[in-house]
Amino acid sequence: MTALAVLDLAAVLVFALTGALVASRAQLDLVGFIFIAALTSVGGGTLRDLLLGRDPVFWVGQPEFILLAAAAAIVVFFTAHLLESRYRVLLWLDACALAVAVPAGVALAEGRGHGPVIVVLMGVVTGCFGGLMRDVVCNEVPLVLKQGELYLSAAFGGAVAAVAVAQLVPGPGWPSLAACALVTFALRAGSMTFGWRLPVYKARPPR
Repeated sequence: MTALAVLDLAAVLVFALTGALVASRAQLDLVGFIFIAALTSVGGGTLRDLLLGRDPVFWVGQPEFILLAAAAAIVVFFTAHLLESRYRVLLWLDACALAVAVPAGVALAEGRGHGPVIVVLMGVVTGCFGGLMRDVVCNEVPLVLKQGELYLSAAFGGAVAAVAVAQLVPGPGWPSLAACALVTFALRAGSMTFGWRLPVYKARPPR
């Protein structure tokens, strides 16, 4: 199994769990759980594949990805009530999913011979757009856009780290993908645990 296949599989599973947890907060039925889990788990990868001209899109070529997302949704449907804080679990699962999905986007773009700019953008797209779709559809404040939090920035930082390591360590892509995952997770976890933030724009009265 290739590195890209492993990363896609892990990203689909973990993002599906986050989608199902958001569905539980929205009190949807089982079909709603499956829909939101599938949307979350394949949304970013679908956009990535379309932009890079991959044919077929990864889950169309391997429908097992959708079945995995559905299975994850069903498990959460029957167990979410056991969690003491679904939102806290959601945040940490989402951080893990981000740290897997960004390297998946990086791996596909690198494998197709794209330069650093496209590699970084595909990492960000793969990591962020599934969760963005999930939150918008479920009428939640998108984690991607929460004021000052490192989410989009974490994805960007991880993708840049992958490009930097790839320039320094020629050969198989695992070192760059590992660096991508570690930097992405560290930035996101630091934002949640230690309150790391970026400065935000503050409006001033016109002169």
